[in-house]
Amino acid sequence: QVQLVESGGGLVQAGGSLRLSCTASGSILSINTMGWYRQAPGKQRELVASITSGGSTNYADSVKGRFTISRDNAKNTVFLQMNSLKPEDTAVYRCNAYVRRSLGDLGTLYWGRGTQVTVSS
Repeated sequence: QVQLVESGGGLVQAGGSLRLSCTASGSILSINTMGWYRQAPGKQRELVASITSGGSTNYADSVKGRFTISRDNAKNTVFLQMNSLKPEDTAVYRCNAYVRRSLGDLGTLYWGRGTQVTVSS
């Protein structure tokens, strides 16, 4: 089994910063793309940022220039540095990872349970 555990959420004032971490553990051969999604109350889940094993990144337009995604492949960990936070960034942030568990495995998408980020105005 594979587990993803997020940390680093919390309450911050507008303009502040937070750094989220997500570590995958369990039976893992390799991890391709890792990503962060968020969902605010009453809204659909949206992609925040993603990063491939080679380091290629993709960002939602709403966070470009403010958020930075990175990863430590040796530790199966993905980070999300969030700067200049706005009240509209308030949401539950969840990470995911496309994991291969064996040579014959084409890959399975796993999700963390999420961490709350609240930005006060």
